[in-house]
Amino acid sequence: MKAIVVDDSRAIRMILGRQLRSLGFEVVEAEDGQVALAKIREQGPFVLALVDWNMPVMNGIELVCAVREDRSLDELRIMMVTTETEPEQIQHALAAGANEYLMKPFTVETVADKLGLLGLRGAA
Repeated sequence: MKAIVVDDSRAIRMILGRQLRSLGFEVVEAEDGQVALAKIREQGPFVLALVDWNMPVMNGIELVCAVREDRSLDELRIMMVTTETEPEQIQHALAAGANEYLMKPFTVETVADKLGLLGLRGAA
């Protein structure tokens, strides 16, 4: 199964990528939403996208909206992984089409728990 980690922080991409690989995912990385959208369309299918909110070029919410507008990507599960903690922002992300929401900083356990909620823990 393929996952894409979308974050402008190389360190975060490495941390999340390492964890996903340990769970059996093939991982692709992208530094912003525009690059991620191109990779999702060209290198798919992906089952999971871990998406930061605040990125240059195309932010995470714009990426979520673009993915949800493409009916061929309906099966892609999206988890926002971000420092945005306000309840209104969480609701906005979920309303835009994110399936789950994880706040930074996170632990390996919380990532695994959220993957479980998405039906992906141990499924890779």
